[in-house]
Amino acid sequence: MAHDPKQLQQVLRAAAPPDLDLTFRPMFGGILAYVDGKPFASLFDGGLGLKLAGADHAEFSALPGAKPLQYEPNSPPSKSYVVAPEAMLADPIALRRWIVRGAEGLKNIVKKPRKAKARPRAS
Repeated sequence: MAHDPKQLQQVLRAAAPPDLDLTFRPMFGGILAYVDGKPFASLFDGGLGLKLAGADHAEFSALPGAKPLQYEPNSPPSKSYVVAPEAMLADPIALRRWIVRGAEGLKNIVKKPRKAKARPRAS
């Protein structure tokens, strides 16, 4: 089923707890959702993909209708994003539970510092 990312943004915003620092940015024809500045969900024509790790990822992936995020049929499946089951998009209470778990999981992710680019030496 094809989805409208803007509609999915409304679904995600309505299901999210009101105190969640949720922001959105257009990205590659879809929308990327961020929690506290960290990528959290991908909203695209294929559905709403939540970023989950560890046991949460495994449990969410096992739900009927959940599937690994794939932007194109021939592209490799995501190792961290799982597309929410269609039925969950109409169930804000169930979706909120997973939004909260995904947001909690982001707190454990430590950003790796970027390596500084080497500057050419002046002669």
